[in-house]
Amino acid sequence: MAISSRMVTLSISLVLVNLIMFSEAKDFLVGGKSNGWEVPASPQSQPLNQWAQSSRFQLGDSLVWKYETGKDSVLQVTRENYLNCGLTKPIAEYKDGNNTKVVLNKSGPYYFISGAKGHCEKGQKLIVVVMAPRIEAPAPSPADAPAVSPTSAAATITSSSRLGGGFVVLMGLGMALVL
Repeated sequence: MAISSRMVTLSISLVLVNLIMFSEAKDFLVGGKSNGWEVPASPQSQPLNQWAQSSRFQLGDSLVWKYETGKDSVLQVTRENYLNCGLTKPIAEYKDGNNTKVVLNKSGPYYFISGAKGHCEKGQKLIVVVMAPRIEAPAPSPADAPAVSPTSAAATITSSSRLGGGFVVLMGLGMALVL
């Protein structure tokens, strides 16, 4: 019985470690560098949006801006104000320089522009799209499932065996460490 309780404890521990590893929120330095929030050399180059498109933002992640307090700011704005560089009626305004941190707490697009006059028109603006949480559809009931030919059934078994194989290897390694 001691081995089975160890296995259960190890299994739970492995599951928890995986959950923590894959659900940890990240802080993203805007532009990927400490001077990322600045007027670009060319408005057409859109380096901030290129950076954002190469990043994957999840719920709970944060954006961190680095800029000189008093010389710049960050405005969270509507899509319309983003497109028109409208400085009036922002959703939120941040002026705290190296301490500006925005938590991305909803999925969908976020629009940010510089609060310094003329900077947005020169290309200092950013769109960030936060991924929706992945919700898998429930498996169809056996009555609703289509008939499966023998070859596709074998392929399904092989695919699911591969997916479960990694877990079995982890379990085996964990048991070897415990014993």
